[in-house]
Amino acid sequence: MALALSLMLIMAGASAQTRALDGPRSAGAVGERYDGYAVVRDQTQAAALAPLVDQVNAERRKVYAQRAEADKVAIDQVGRIYAGEILNSAPPGTWFLQESGQWVRK
Repeated sequence: MALALSLMLIMAGASAQTRALDGPRSAGAVGERYDGYAVVRDQTQAAALAPLVDQVNAERRKVYAQRAEADKVAIDQVGRIYAGEILNSAPPGTWFLQESGQWVRK
């Protein structure tokens, strides 16, 4: 319960930077991965979108690392938990890369 509450509080702080991806995610140019990180899907827009995706991922990595340290768990475990929260809050049309390598659309 405490982990869920702390995740919600941290996600609220991190949501502003993630919201910057809403347009590109809705358009299918940016997708989300099973590990809690974003990825450019449309390589024709990579030059324009990569800096934003890199910035968002760097912010996420900081949040994940803080949470992992506080909870004494691996950072990738935290990223996977956040991936579920990102999936729930992502706009319709967002693509998600599953661990199997298959893309699915919300």
